[in-house]
Amino acid sequence: MNQLIKDKLALLPAEPGCYLMKSSAGEVIYVGKAKSLKSRVRSYFMKVHNRRTQVLVSEIMDFEYIITDSEVEALLLEMNLIKKYDPRFNVKLTDDKSYPYIMITSERHPRLVTTRKVKKDKAKYFGPFPNAYAANDTARLLNKIYPLRKCNKLPDKVCLYAHIDQCLAPCVNVVQPADYEQLIESITKFLKGDISDVKKELEEKMQIAAEKLDFERAGEYRDMIASIELTVQKQQVTFADFEDRDVFGFATVDDLICVQVFFVRGGKIIERDVSIFNLINDVADEVTSFIAWFYQRGNVMPKEIFVPETLDAQLLGKVLAAKVIAPKIGSKKKLIDLAMKNATVALEQKQQLVDRKLERTEGAIAILGRLLNVSAPQRIEAYDNSHHAGQDAVSAMVVFKNGRPAKKEYRKYKIKHADTKDDYGMMKEVIYRRYFKVLNDDLQPADMIVVDGGLGQMRAVKETLASLGFADLLVVGLVKDDKHRTRALIDGRTEQELPFTPDDRVGFNLLAQIGEEVHRFVINFHRASHGKRAFTSQLDDIPGIGAKRKELLMREMKSIDKMSTASDEAYAKIGIPAKLAQVIREYLDQDKSKK
Repeated sequence: MNQLIKDKLALLPAEPGCYLMKSSAGEVIYVGKAKSLKSRVRSYFMKVHNRRTQVLVSEIMDFEYIITDSEVEALLLEMNLIKKYDPRFNVKLTDDKSYPYIMITSERHPRLVTTRKVKKDKAKYFGPFPNAYAANDTARLLNKIYPLRKCNKLPDKVCLYAHIDQCLAPCVNVVQPADYEQLIESITKFLKGDISDVKKELEEKMQIAAEKLDFERAGEYRDMIASIELTVQKQQVTFADFEDRDVFGFATVDDLICVQVFFVRGGKIIERDVSIFNLINDVADEVTSFIAWFYQRGNVMPKEIFVPETLDAQLLGKVLAAKVIAPKIGSKKKLIDLAMKNATVALEQKQQLVDRKLERTEGAIAILGRLLNVSAPQRIEAYDNSHHAGQDAVSAMVVFKNGRPAKKEYRKYKIKHADTKDDYGMMKEVIYRRYFKVLNDDLQPADMIVVDGGLGQMRAVKETLASLGFADLLVVGLVKDDKHRTRALIDGRTEQELPFTPDDRVGFNLLAQIGEEVHRFVINFHRASHGKRAFTSQLDDIPGIGAKRKELLMREMKSIDKMSTASDEAYAKIGIPAKLAQVIREYLDQDKSKK
């Protein structure tokens, strides 16, 4: 704990609010809320914590706080701050999946469609559904039974759906709002599990069709009835009051927490959501914040939300536009117990997978930090060169953040100035270009640079970095064995080899992965550059092919083989006259025969 933190801890108020933990770079890495800022923030530095919280505390170099009038305001502020800063220790280890809903649009002539985006509009949303197939099947069935319009835009004439009684044809008929209200009311009853009216109506229509000997239509009604019964049978009845509810349960093991949500719609459990994430804060606070975040990300809020009695239902009720209940007895309490039990099972099943993932990523960078006696390197950059006999010389950079590849930050470089047969010179050029940009554009430098080479390349990198004022930046080299496997790490500060040991296996595995990734990336770039150069060099000598036509041929034809076999019509489509097309084909055929 540094002196700045010690001084700030002594001044903390015992009032509700939010706190923002910061790294040495000033990055907000965690946001939390508290009834008492004084006791909560001090607890991070005074207590023994689980592994994940220890990692957080080790990176805290400063903090800020915002006082609020109540814990309700603190919870609302926490959600906004997390959304603004997206702190990496607040990231939930979940798929963040969205569920399909059935929507009745709020248009003058409404439609019934499936959607995954729930908006704050006047449309009616029903769901969530267990999966897209269930939602689409139900929507298809409802569109057959209830004649809402099917087209996105009203046509000028009656379509097929009107002829088969599956649309009221508002394109040619006057349809009153009351007619739609009656249809929407029937659809709502259906989706809440009350199928008696529609089943009775279809049975009557089936009987009438059979009496008229229209057995094909009677068969369609029979199939509809069977589909309705199957749709309802798939769902387990929980309550007889047909209310919509979300039921939350949770479980914790070590530094992980699992939150289980049952979606109860129309008195039936139709789906569940399982989220597993890191436990950093107090358990009750973590689950409370998760529930608030759960609805902020777009899930439809039901009329009632059930939570375990260990949570502050009153606090959540003030934040959410729903009735929040903590059942203590009866069938509702049993549903909470079921959610808690499922959370425990899900956590046990996924804990090993999460542990392995953390071991390979954050555990690996922690090992590297220990080996090199530095903080765990959060941002690792690796560089590699590639050329063929000095031609098509390129270099590339890959970036790993928190032990994971950050592919959006990968960069490719064509060698412009260095001797393309001088590997050290190429590395100097690329490092200079990259860190000149870091310096001038105020970009984030690496915590560690990995060079897939020996001492010579590593010294070239260090020399270039020093010239730009980055002499303290950690550079390491990878030493390969005769099978091109990483066997040791060279510490750029001492130029000493750090050999592989079984205890360091995970860290070395990450380094090997980084080395393979930068090698793969630069080789692919070199092949693409070489292929493009070979392609363009053949076009350069063809009479009548200038820069614009060359670019056109490259973009449209894409290969020499296609150009040599394309017809006059194919060339004409891209603006190449028949005479020039013939010249191109003849030249390419001659070039092939020489080879």
